[in-house]
Amino acid sequence: MPSLKDELGKVLIELGKEYGDMVVISGDLGKSTGASAFEVFPERYFNLGISEQDMIGTAAGLASAGKIPIVSTYAIFLVGRAWEQIRNSVARDSLNVKMLATHGGVSAYADGGSHQCYEDIAIMRCIPGVTVMVPADVSELRQAARAAVEISGPFYIRLPRGEISRIFEENSEFQVGKARRISEGEDVGIIVSGFLLPEVIKAEALLKKEGIRATVLDMHTIKPPDAEAIVDVARQTGAMVTVEDHNIIGGLGSTVAEVLSSKSPAPVEMIGISDRFGESGELSQLMDLYRLGALDIANAAKRVIKLKDLRRGMSS
Repeated sequence: MPSLKDELGKVLIELGKEYGDMVVISGDLGKSTGASAFEVFPERYFNLGISEQDMIGTAAGLASAGKIPIVSTYAIFLVGRAWEQIRNSVARDSLNVKMLATHGGVSAYADGGSHQCYEDIAIMRCIPGVTVMVPADVSELRQAARAAVEISGPFYIRLPRGEISRIFEENSEFQVGKARRISEGEDVGIIVSGFLLPEVIKAEALLKKEGIRATVLDMHTIKPPDAEAIVDVARQTGAMVTVEDHNIIGGLGSTVAEVLSSKSPAPVEMIGISDRFGESGELSQLMDLYRLGALDIANAAKRVIKLKDLRRGMSS
């Protein structure tokens, strides 16, 4: 699989050639995130050091002057240290600042529990006017970054650490706020965001072997969510599973539950981090510990189908 930082660097350079007003601001981690590739435009690359609040404040000032600032650092530092500046300096004035946060979630396994940020989507989702995106592969990374630069307003794009999958074709259809349908089935709906999509694809195959058909949605945009797609799948299947590399409180699972509660109530099983802090370990160990793998997803699908059948039986 391709390196996330190499791919991000390529995307930034490509966009930098097209948009002369685009600047990149790094928090002393450019070599780890890939942002340092933008040093090919030395007059438009700024390393402000370990000073995340200053990064956001500087980005807000540059956006006010007509620039398109891209801010890049780890998710735990960007959201954890600069939330007030994001809220008050960027979001309140709907400034054109793009925040690319890497090392999100369990992908930061090697950095330990202090760096495994499982709260960032919830924090950013509750700030008015911020678009929140979680690309699943290289194609979506490129498309999400381009959309962020082309669309005015604050964006938060959450990315993993290390390698990133290749799932979609480069020219595949992509639209902010519109989910992708990966498969069609009438028994259960599975909605996923981010780098766990390959595990969901494996889970869908496991379920198919047992005669269970799943509709899989890639929800690359958490805010605004594709409410129409969520409701359609709920009405089609009557049972839902959400899969995310984030605390189940406030992330994709909460988003889906909020939509369904007012539009089309259906039972929901949430696969994610169960309201806990991270731990040190290999990625495979943590995937097992947090129950994020294909078998865990397939088992959750079977549980929610049983709950659906039980409710239908009680109502008949």
